[in-house]
Amino acid sequence: MAESRTRILHTVEDTEAFGRELAGQLRAGDLVVLDGPLGAGKTALTRGIAAGLGVRGRVSSPTFIIARAHRAGQRPDGSPGVAMVHVDAYRLAGDLDELDALDLDTDLHHAVVVVEWGKGVVEHLAERHLRVQLAREPESDVRTAIWEWIG
Repeated sequence: MAESRTRILHTVEDTEAFGRELAGQLRAGDLVVLDGPLGAGKTALTRGIAAGLGVRGRVSSPTFIIARAHRAGQRPDGSPGVAMVHVDAYRLAGDLDELDALDLDTDLHHAVVVVEWGKGVVEHLAERHLRVQLAREPESDVRTAIWEWIG
């Protein structure tokens, strides 16, 4: 198992920049599992990942639709982008039938799948995944990210 790493993120912009940095490691077929309490920065991190992957369209929380697909555009370095599927597993509450209905294992063949609230729910979809644990200091925008590849 890989060693986990930690980063302090002082602003939302830092969180998004960290996401862009992580995107440089991601390819179609990768699963990213985001965990942390409400307001910890999961959607901000996903916006950064999306920017780094070069996806098209606005990235916002898919809370009420559960999953949102974003088409590939072009990465910031000019290379071809990678499609992304952004999932909010919070409302699934561990319902594996509903998760299976999303057909995320099929999406993993051609996109990066980023799942908010996914810890303990989606890890079985891929042989390995990037887990990012986010925490936010009370009354502050300062966040801590702990991440590692598992599998």
